[in-house]
Amino acid sequence: MYLRLALLIVLTFVAYPQSPTFDVASVKPSPSVPLGQNIDINLGMARRGEVVLANTTLSECIRFAYGLVSQDQVAGPDWINDRETRFDILAKAADDTPHDQLLLMLRSLLDERFKLQFHHEPRRIPHYTLVIAKNGPKLNPATLDAARQSYAKGRIYHSNTGMPTLAMLLSRQLRQTVLDMTGLTGTYDVQLEWAPDLTQPPETKEAEERAAGPSIFTALPEQLGLKLEARKDPLDVLVIDRAERAPLPN
Repeated sequence: MYLRLALLIVLTFVAYPQSPTFDVASVKPSPSVPLGQNIDINLGMARRGEVVLANTTLSECIRFAYGLVSQDQVAGPDWINDRETRFDILAKAADDTPHDQLLLMLRSLLDERFKLQFHHEPRRIPHYTLVIAKNGPKLNPATLDAARQSYAKGRIYHSNTGMPTLAMLLSRQLRQTVLDMTGLTGTYDVQLEWAPDLTQPPETKEAEERAAGPSIFTALPEQLGLKLEARKDPLDVLVIDRAERAPLPN
């Protein structure tokens, strides 16, 4: 009886191995900065076996790990979005670890260090979907191995980027969730410019013509062959039920 039970336990561990973990991982509160001083924020990088986030809120860490583009897609206690409660994460694995695997490992790391407990629920949130425009995409394939970016109000320059990243950048500009529904899986050199103040659909064409440039809704089809469609169908929201404000020490 006991022998059979022990054998069953062994077989279970063989059939369901533990989730892979990083070789080395550091999760710690970010250093405080003097009032008024700029904060250098890294919202997430995962490549060549390394994951880096700097000066990020817990909500931002979770969004990067789960590929979520907007604050609206994560709910929980107020402090997970508090810019005064920031964290630095540096984790390393083998250089050839796939990107998706690194994000899975990051999810496990966040669960472990912050003792996360959460559930999913649908919520009706106004959002946009990024889709291909009528005449097809106007995207240049990536020419650089490394990503270079220049990001400001009214401008997105980003080399070697995929559509999910572009959707995330658009979400920040619009301050509303943007979901990638293009179906494009490649990486591209993206250059997009628009009138900084026109991040809402202009009421009239004349209003857009009086501005210093096109609205973001006009610039996307003209410059990239993509467009934004307004949607109100329910989105999956990750709801944090429990999280420790101070991560477990390294």
